[in-house]
Amino acid sequence: MSGLFDLTGRTALVTGSSRGIGNSLARGLAEAGATVVLNGLNEARLAAAEAAMAADFAPGQIRSLAFDVTSDVAAAEGIAWIEGNVGPLEILVNNAGIQHRVPLLDLDVKDWDRVLSTDLTSAFLVGREAARGMLARGRGKIINICSVQTDLARPTIAAYTAAKGGLRNLTRAMTAEWASGGLQINGIAPGYIHTEMTQNLVDDEKFNSWILGRTPANRWGTVQDLVGPAVWLASDASNFVNGQTIFIDGGMTVVV
Repeated sequence: MSGLFDLTGRTALVTGSSRGIGNSLARGLAEAGATVVLNGLNEARLAAAEAAMAADFAPGQIRSLAFDVTSDVAAAEGIAWIEGNVGPLEILVNNAGIQHRVPLLDLDVKDWDRVLSTDLTSAFLVGREAARGMLARGRGKIINICSVQTDLARPTIAAYTAAKGGLRNLTRAMTAEWASGGLQINGIAPGYIHTEMTQNLVDDEKFNSWILGRTPANRWGTVQDLVGPAVWLASDASNFVNGQTIFIDGGMTVVV
């Protein structure tokens, strides 16, 4: 049974993986045997992330490439570099994303465009380039990192909510066009995850109490809660799973 989840010999790209959830997902894929390419825009932070992770794995198993996932040219060049220098890309995790909190009436169009470009358009651009090689080889896994905001909304994060809702339907659109070519495209929708970047929310007594009360599991999620589902969706164990968005939220989206 364990062989179903073995990623040895497969090349994976995780966008936005110099820190946070993306970094943890990249580590999880590497622990399952994949050769992983980290991605981000900040070259110094990305190099540090590669060095820190590479120390725990076989030589050459952890690589990194800085490129702008919101640029069609950069996405094409990045995927071409991976295919030519690391190996045939079999796993793509579209994780890059940003947040911008401001009331909808005050939201500047430039900020709307920036969030949509990073959180949604990037998945289209990188996904499209990755799919070219995957389709030619007749196999590939694309995992789009969505959110509970794929289904839910809160004040002040309208652009993010719109982007994550769109990402679920992009997952479906990719499936409609590429599943017949041997690809599986699915989404992971995390709930509220305790990370370095959400520590201030955890420390906010009022907000923390709201999360605990709103979540049937009565806790914040951890990055490790996301690793297993990601490895499953990246592996042969999910070969007939397609177009789905898996909510990993402790039950938040199923209660009122």
